[in-house]
Amino acid sequence: MLDQPTAREELIDTSPSIAKSSRRLVLAAVMMATFMAAMESSIVATAMPTIVAELGGFRLFSWAFAAYLLTQAVTIPIYGRLADLYGRKRVFYAGAGLFLFASALCGLAWAMLPLILFRALQGAGAGAIQPIATTIVGDIYKPTERARVQGYISGVFGVAAIIGPMLGAFLVEHVTWSLVFWINLPIGAVTFVMFGLFLHERQPPRRHRIDYLGSALMVLGVGGLMLALVEVGNSGGIGTILALAAGGAAALWVLAVHERGAAEPILPLRLWRDRVIAVGSLSGFTGGMVMMAINAFLPLYVQGAMGRGPAAAGLALGAASVSWTFASVAAGRLMIRTSYRLAATIGGISLIAGTLVLTSLGPASALAWAGFGSLLVGVGMGFCNTSFLVSTQARVDWNERGMATSSIMFMRIVGNSVGAAVFGAILNFGINRRIPGAGEAVNRLLEPAARQALGAAEITRLSEAVAGSLHVVYIVAGLVAVVSLLLALALPARLSPTRPHTR
Repeated sequence: MLDQPTAREELIDTSPSIAKSSRRLVLAAVMMATFMAAMESSIVATAMPTIVAELGGFRLFSWAFAAYLLTQAVTIPIYGRLADLYGRKRVFYAGAGLFLFASALCGLAWAMLPLILFRALQGAGAGAIQPIATTIVGDIYKPTERARVQGYISGVFGVAAIIGPMLGAFLVEHVTWSLVFWINLPIGAVTFVMFGLFLHERQPPRRHRIDYLGSALMVLGVGGLMLALVEVGNSGGIGTILALAAGGAAALWVLAVHERGAAEPILPLRLWRDRVIAVGSLSGFTGGMVMMAINAFLPLYVQGAMGRGPAAAGLALGAASVSWTFASVAAGRLMIRTSYRLAATIGGISLIAGTLVLTSLGPASALAWAGFGSLLVGVGMGFCNTSFLVSTQARVDWNERGMATSSIMFMRIVGNSVGAAVFGAILNFGINRRIPGAGEAVNRLLEPAARQALGAAEITRLSEAVAGSLHVVYIVAGLVAVVSLLLALALPARLSPTRPHTR
């Protein structure tokens, strides 16, 4: 049934009429908003060890990240739906304003607990930034143009991935860690001004019925499941994990029942009846899992198993960011000439190839081989992400584009969280099985100075334990990559920016 054209597939582009010069300026504002969101992740990750050392409360270290990701994930679908109801600009201002206000508070934090609370508030605002910025691109560019423009936006992520760690290290060492959070304030201010001057929406005024109950159930359901995953990653009690998971699943079940009768549902489940949208959202989940295998665990392999320093780990990881950028541009050009499915298929094959390279790593492997695996995964993400995002946006009209775009990004964050929990559990289980109680010893293995104090036999034993455990992680990541390839093959064969409808 999903293969057949529906009324919603026969859509007319309702993008706002905008002069080319103004459109370029709106795109610049979108890229600044994207840079602001992308920098937040890379720069804070670099500075957090220093922040924790100054504020104390190391046991709360992971919550400084989990609180942000949790509230961001919960609010992404809500912002996406509100943007469809009330316009992109107003909802972006509300979310980004909250993000900037909370960023200012984070820089003023006097202890870890206030910082975690401010980070949660910051994430609640961040849920609006990237999804709505990407939706605006879908509004002002036609499908054939979006394929090219998405490459530019992916390039912003690549630049942020390179600049963020270096800038974060410089600020915490030579200035103050507060600037890690405050650096976004001037960027956000300029973005607000540019959207205000150049983005003019022409949405006809009408009354809306906000789905408050649906929003609450969304927060409870997604929040419960995300908290359960956080507890898994923190080795929480099994009773707590099961209670959170059961509560979250129950809330989502009630949400699904409620949304069927809601006049303007916060989560239009009918969107997922479209094969392109469903496949795109699921690919966001699998892609998020595979990327977590790179972002969180490749530096651990390079430093722990291979004995290299943080700079070497950064180089290996940076290969994925750089290749993602160029692959996004290539995917945009390829899908215009061929189809979404071909571009996504190339991406799926690259993901599999990259994970195969990573499974072949050993403690004695060359750093270039680790970087090559990272590069292939970046190529796969660039092709997959661009193909699925552009095809999804082309599938819906203006009043559903925000929700459709948010669906992919929401599922990607969920994939990140599931990947962190699953791969982290595999790693911990593998190390404890090989060397029971080796957690503290592994910490010394990762610290260059402490590593030198270990004996050669101990280093070999610990390195092999880390390598063997991460080998299993990359086997599982490879299986997830196979699912990404199957999702790519599930796209309609002839669908492309120049052929938007299946027949």
